Amino acid sequence: MKKAIFGGTFDPIHIGHIHIAYEALYSLKLDKILFMPAGNPPNKLNKQITDSKIRYDLVNKAIEGEINFEISEYEINKKENSYTYETIELFSKLQPKTEWYFLIGADSLIDLDNWKNVDRLLNGCQLVVYNRAGFALEKILKQKNFLESKYHNKIIFLDMPIIDISSTSIRESIKEGRNINYLLPKGVEKIVEKLKLYK
Repeated sequence: MKKAIFGGTFDPIHIGHIHIAYEALYSLKLDKILFMPAGNPPNKLNKQITDSKIRYDLVNKAIEGEINFEISEYEINKKENSYTYETIELFSKLQPKTEWYFLIGADSLIDLDNWKNVDRLLNGCQLVVYNRAGFALEKILKQKNFLESKYHNKIIFLDMPIIDISSTSIRESIKEGRNINYLLPKGVEKIVEKLKLYK
């Protein structure tokens, strides 16, 4: 069994996230993508984030009916900060016969050397990085080579078309009263409207 953990605040989840998940699923021949909404990410402690239960519901609605997608509430149920290496080590123990992958964006790759226990993270899973708008390919590959050399682990670069959508831009568009339904998975926009999120 080959599974990839796709972590993020998903505030809100959008079609770009689903696109990334399917690209990873097909390119890496994975069995499952495990979406994992972040609880208390250390890198966003000073930012206002939508309640974790709501973000969980948004993701759950977005992947409804998708047989290759799953969701985990592990990180949102943690009281303390969520560190990726801890998540990987726990799931490796819970499912020792699973080959684990972890999906991150180019922005996270650039900052990865500042994460806690990077060596344990890279030893516990196969790291997969996807490109994001605003990041030069040369810079990404340079950082990838640096990290591979430093930690003696290979990192997979997922070469895929970029959909230039961000949760930040969606939140800003909602504040401005713009229609963003076409950027959200089916059903997600109804929850956003019902709860008057990001107004």
